[in-house]
Amino acid sequence: MSSKAKVLYVGMTNNLARRVYEHKNKINIGFTAKYNVNRLVYFEETEDEIKAMKREKQIKGWLRKKKIKLIETTNPNWDDLSTPWMDSILGKPEIAENEYLGDSSPSGSCRTPQNYKRINNESLKNITRIF
Repeated sequence: MSSKAKVLYVGMTNNLARRVYEHKNKINIGFTAKYNVNRLVYFEETEDEIKAMKREKQIKGWLRKKKIKLIETTNPNWDDLSTPWMDSILGKPEIAENEYLGDSSPSGSCRTPQNYKRINNESLKNITRIF
């Protein structure tokens, strides 16, 4: 994960869509919320949790320059790789200022807790780890 200013965060998850959502919406107060780290710029996937933990630790130990080189081998423009599928999971926010955001809002019309629950059920299941 990265911010627009290219602050880097390395982590691991078993549900990439949920974790990206948490970063984008600052659900967990901490480093990523403080530095606005909300762009998925690189990820790897594996079914092996031990391999994922080792890889995460390995990348965390690298110098910033090496991490940047890894990102730029596949994403030279630092595009947010989650954009195409996050909008399809959550729907684009198209809510009028006075519209109710509770359970009765149309499915997929806004980023609300009911859509957050959908992430856990409809996430990209083949993407299992993030670095």
